[in-house]
Amino acid sequence: MVSTQERKLSALLKKARRRNVILESADGERFVLASISNWEGFDVGDSDDFAEEVKKTAQNKKLAKFMSERRASNKGKPRYSAEQVRKELGLK
Repeated sequence: MVSTQERKLSALLKKARRRNVILESADGERFVLASISNWEGFDVGDSDDFAEEVKKTAQNKKLAKFMSERRASNKGKPRYSAEQVRKELGLK
């Protein structure tokens, strides 16, 4: 038998597969539940030197190609500033 908690979690995961879900705890802290099935990571090294990481990021051809393709695929779609998102979510 599946518990009530398991059913609730399954329902939340099903929603998160379609679109991101914002969860709010009893004390008002908010969290995002999002699918990362299409997530792609890029290695930029493990230096403690920020300038070195910036340099390696700029030289990462795989990342540059990904960003270019992503920019092209989102052309014409609406963009939202951080301020607009905070306002929509009722955050400061």
